[in-house]
Amino acid sequence: MTHADELRTWAKGSYTDEAATELLIRGFRGRFAAPGNPWVGKDDFNGKPWIDFASIPEHAGGVSGREWRFLMFTASLAGNVPVTLGDVVPGVDRDTVKLMLAAVSHAAGSHEHSGLNQHEDGTTSFTRLFALYPWPETLGK
Repeated sequence: MTHADELRTWAKGSYTDEAATELLIRGFRGRFAAPGNPWVGKDDFNGKPWIDFASIPEHAGGVSGREWRFLMFTASLAGNVPVTLGDVVPGVDRDTVKLMLAAVSHAAGSHEHSGLNQHEDGTTSFTRLFALYPWPETLGK
């Protein structure tokens, strides 16, 4: 199992943690999800990685403005870190915007939403809807 897979397993069950973890894995070629970042920890018992999103702001100095915006958005999504969207959304590149939109869609649970179908015979059924904004398969560059 890869480090990214272990992080995804750790986050599973919380849409906001899943979304923020996926952001770190996909954004900036995974640099901010890598071991060695001060917010990426290892469990003392089993050695599995986890992310302390709330600690990102105190450790995000020394990165570019675009990287800082990305990290603050991610920390806010999962770590109860208040940010003003007007401070973190302007100035990010198109690929990062795609990831941010997918993360918001995932955090809202849109990949699990159902639609109600009313049929002419008076019956009703449910259908699984697609994610409002799915994770991009590939990013430009």
